[in-house]
Formats: sequence, C-alpha cells, structure tokens
Amino acid sequence: MADRETEDALAHSFLAELPAKVISELRAGGEHADYPAGTTVYQPGWEPRAALVVRGLLRVFLASLEGRQVTVRYARPGDVLGIAVLVGGPASVGVQAVEPSGLFRLSSRTLLAAARRDARVSWAIAGELNRRLYDTLEQTAVNAFGSVRQRAAAHLLDLASAQQEPAGHLAARVSQQELADAIGSVREVVARVLRELRLAGVIATAADRIVILDATRLYAESGGSAGL
Repeated sequence: MADRETEDALAHSFLAELPAKVISELRAGGEHADYPAGTTVYQPGWEPRAALVVRGLLRVFLASLEGRQVTVRYARPGDVLGIAVLVGGPASVGVQAVEPSGLFRLSSRTLLAAARRDARVSWAIAGELNRRLYDTLEQTAVNAFGSVRQRAAAHLLDLASAQQEPAGHLAARVSQQELADAIGSVREVVARVLRELRLAGVIATAADRIVILDATRLYAESGGSAGL
C-alpha cells in the first residue's frame, strides 16, 4: 500500500485513527483490486469483507425480489466499505462500481483481532459506524425533502447505475415525464433541471436516454454526503 493514491485515501479514512502498529499490519495483509465501471464488487451472501476505496465511485444498494433496486450509500476515495458487515454479519446488499474504481482490500481477520485486543480500534470502528448512521439519515432526508434538482440527480444516478452493464456507458433510459413522475414533480420543471445539468456538462440527453458524463458531479448535485 505504498502508492500515493492509496496513502491519500488512507489518510482521509477512519483507518488513520488506528494505532500505527495496526495500520502497518493492514498494509502488509491487504491487496489492491481494480474494477471496471459496472462491475459487481459484492453480492448478498458473499463472505464479509472490508475495503478502502482508493479511487472511483461505488454504490451500495438493496434489491427487492422483483429486481427493483434502491441505493443506500455511495462510497468515494477515503471511504471504507464493509465495516458494518464485519461487525453484524452478511447483509442483503450489493456493491457496484459506478466509475472505474480501485480498492485496497483489508484483512478482516487482522482488523477484527485488533478490535478485540485494543479498545482504541474498537472505538474507531464504533465512530465509523456512527458516521454511517448519520449519513444514512442525511440521505434519507434528501430523498424525502430535497429540491427537484437534488431528487432528479439522485434518481438519474440510481437508475443509470441499476441499468449499467460491465464496462458500459452510464445512462438512464427514462423519459422526462417518467423522471418527473418518479420524483413527484412535473415535466416542465424536470426539463429545466435537465437543461441546467446539460449546460453544466454533467449529462447529455438523447431521444431514449440520459447519459451521465460526470457521475461524481451528479452525485454532488444530489446533495449526497461524502459517503456512508
């Protein structure tokens, strides 16, 4: 874990709060993994694992039996995936790379062993779980009370991510009327929002789809936090 990207991500993560000895153990026991856009990184039922996001944008989502999906968090560089799963066991969530992404996989055994023997590690993990809870509440508030622009951006990113194929373009196959219906607005207002996003270079529109040109900026438009 000696490259600059990984070191920067580590410095901005809760892992930087851990004792130096534990950080060294995690460096030694970890491994890098790269994922093209659209790749499934984790599926429900897989063995619990944790990973530091080094680059890119990933989403964690729940899926219904009918195949519908809802995003519960986005993760960016400096975020750590899988901490809740390590503590609470497997969850019915999936993880997908929205943009080409790089992870540093952490040794779950090393992290859990350190937490059991050192209260400082346990407290750092508890703090991380608390931040994830607050971020989830914040995202819930955006979904329920956000502006039309925020709700439209969030829905476009969720829909495009759910439809994305591995190594495929990020695009939402949705009409302006369908988007308006989905977020509780009207077509005229949604058309204005899409025009603003297009002029800003965040999206491009076609006859049957809305292409996401900059997923990170669209996520910022949604009012999302730094990641859960």
